[in-house]
Amino acid sequence: MTDSIFVEALMRLDKAFKFSDINQEALEKLKYPKAILQVSIPLRRDNGSLQIFTGYRVHHNDIRGPTKGGIRYHPNVTLEEVKALAFWMTIKCSVIGIPFGGAKGGITVDPKQLSRLEIERLSRSYIDSIKNFIGPDKDIPAPDVYTNAMIMGWMMDEYSKISGQYTPAVITGKPIPLGGSQGREDATGRGAFICIQELRKKKNWKSQEIRVAIQGFGNAGQHIAQLLYDAGYKIVAISDSQGGIFRPEGFDVPSIIHIKNNSKKIQAVYCTNSVCESIEATNITNEELLELDVDLLIPAALENQITKDNAAKIKAPIIVEIANGPTTLEAEVILIKNGKMIIPDVLANAGGVVTSYFEWVQNKAGYYWTLEQVHQRLQEIMVREFLAVYQLMESHKTDMRTAAYIHALNRHVEAVLAQGTESYFDGT
Repeated sequence: MTDSIFVEALMRLDKAFKFSDINQEALEKLKYPKAILQVSIPLRRDNGSLQIFTGYRVHHNDIRGPTKGGIRYHPNVTLEEVKALAFWMTIKCSVIGIPFGGAKGGITVDPKQLSRLEIERLSRSYIDSIKNFIGPDKDIPAPDVYTNAMIMGWMMDEYSKISGQYTPAVITGKPIPLGGSQGREDATGRGAFICIQELRKKKNWKSQEIRVAIQGFGNAGQHIAQLLYDAGYKIVAISDSQGGIFRPEGFDVPSIIHIKNNSKKIQAVYCTNSVCESIEATNITNEELLELDVDLLIPAALENQITKDNAAKIKAPIIVEIANGPTTLEAEVILIKNGKMIIPDVLANAGGVVTSYFEWVQNKAGYYWTLEQVHQRLQEIMVREFLAVYQLMESHKTDMRTAAYIHALNRHVEAVLAQGTESYFDGT
């Protein structure tokens, strides 16, 4: 992760600024995080030793509501990365029209090197360190890379102990018995699937003719793969951090998910009940997957996967960003020049934060929705905002990311103007 990731993230604002109604004062407010917290987190290891980890939480902007954003556990977490992710969350919440601002958090740790008990102790210690920085009406964390519903449950429980009262609305992405929402687990993948289906209508695709490659097979990658497979799309390539597999005929996605979740490996298999048989497939690297001749490329792993070094080799005409920031600014210039369409992360992966918002609303009300209600409300929001961004893209004759930023900036300036800017205070 380079130190320029936050600076590069901000550069996308300048491109959208000339198309937007936002004034310079409102734009400047978006360029600076509101607050940054860095903490040292003590962890007593199972062998009795003490180890100190570095944790972060960044509030980017809260003019449209309390801040919202995930917590990731990864050895490459840096402050610059967390600042960029918090900025993207501000944009994402504005694009999708929910009353949150952006935040993000993380711990620089390799969770694969910790036991389950150590991860629980680390998670509770992190909440103890940032307890005054979060709250159900202040900043609401959620899961991200290498964190999950159980970890969110531990964090909510720890915050509730500290505050002296049960406080489910402080964290989203929790297990359903602990105040989680129906539909939260597959929300990120489902939101991206809805975008793809709306684009299919625009392009008059036949889903069974569309070949898909998915880089990253965690929660979001698995769910988008399953949804596309169920809709008839042909999933021809899948990868995780260890590498991938490619098969022109496509894969039986449920079988691969079954093996992945039981063995932690991606294998080309076909399963009948509990019996799985290997099938022929080509082993490929993550880099090779990105350059396959497919119709849809879905980066669902980490940032900066498509760069100036490989952008010209990308053959897929459409890229759907489920990961945050998978395409660098330099790479995007090359892709657009080569006629590629990118459904940007701030729209494509927004299903997660929309359903987190649903969970927060349910926690605050103490009234819980059915799975069908969650899916219906997510569908309405994602379709509405996808079509709004698509219309802006066409009317301004620009790329879809710039259109999404225009959409976000127009919403953001409404909130800024409501508090008054220079033109109000100087009487003009």
